[in-house]
Amino acid sequence: MAAPEPAPLARRLAWFVALWLAGVATVGTVAFLLRLWMKLG
Repeated sequence: MAAPEPAPLARRLAWFVALWLAGVATVGTVAFLLRLWMKLG
């Protein structure tokens, strides 16, 4: 059984950028919510 061909570079880079942006957005959202919570509390 042959190994599957790796995805094209553009697709791999697109996935990398999408996952990186999702991580940055998640951290930013958590930081924003924590700041809001501390301000209200």
